[in-house]
Amino acid sequence: MKRRIQLRRGSIAAGLGAALVLGAMAGVVTPACTDSPQAAGISDDTSAVLARMSKTLMSPQFSFRSRTMRAYAGPNGELLHMVFATKTVVRRPDRMMADVTGDDGSTKMLYDGKTLVAYNVDQKKYVSIPVPATIEGMLGVAEDRLGLDFPLADLLADNPENSILAGITSGGQVGTSTIDGVACRHLFFNQSADLELELWVEDNDRSLPRRVVVTYRSLPGHPTFTAELSDWDFSVHPADADFAFQPPAGVVQVELTAKATTPAAPK
Repeated sequence: MKRRIQLRRGSIAAGLGAALVLGAMAGVVTPACTDSPQAAGISDDTSAVLARMSKTLMSPQFSFRSRTMRAYAGPNGELLHMVFATKTVVRRPDRMMADVTGDDGSTKMLYDGKTLVAYNVDQKKYVSIPVPATIEGMLGVAEDRLGLDFPLADLLADNPENSILAGITSGGQVGTSTIDGVACRHLFFNQSADLELELWVEDNDRSLPRRVVVTYRSLPGHPTFTAELSDWDFSVHPADADFAFQPPAGVVQVELTAKATTPAAPK
């Protein structure tokens, strides 16, 4: 993880308000690359696990479900939490969609290789912006233009292993666990002195991620971001039409007039 996940509600502040949250990935940092992840002080065995995971996640197409809990700062500085359930469909290198249901409503995100649409189902509003022709590039623009954080973006980067290890100073396996009946390796990583990453991956040839926890040691209360990942499916064959947005009747487009800023805390 290259940068700290910001503790804010990941919403489109300019136009759609605080209800539009992309919990599919709500919370990950923008993907980043490093030329030598082994230089981060990671053991050969741990590096091999991450390499297997990365190879699996670089598959041409797949879908998965996630249940995430993230923190954000309340009006008086109190630490509050939001929960999201999301189904994400990926077709590399330039297609992605996410269907999100969270504490503050339902959101759909569609990326067709040229345009990113974020649609607030409850408010019947959407925004559409031009984006690069890669998933990694799109996620970066979404953060910059829409003010969205994506805590799971590293898993969707061009090279997930390099993206996860960017900025990591140390780490390795700390134990084993069983998640939904699947044996998993429990990995732990430090990024400088302020961020800790825990990653549970299946103990098999696919090394699929099943749980992610990020702890922010330098922030009051040591808040965390948590994601449970399930229902991985690599047999999906989404068509181009699946990533195209057709506005339902009564839905209106909202134009972005300026770069999104951190939205006000919810009432």
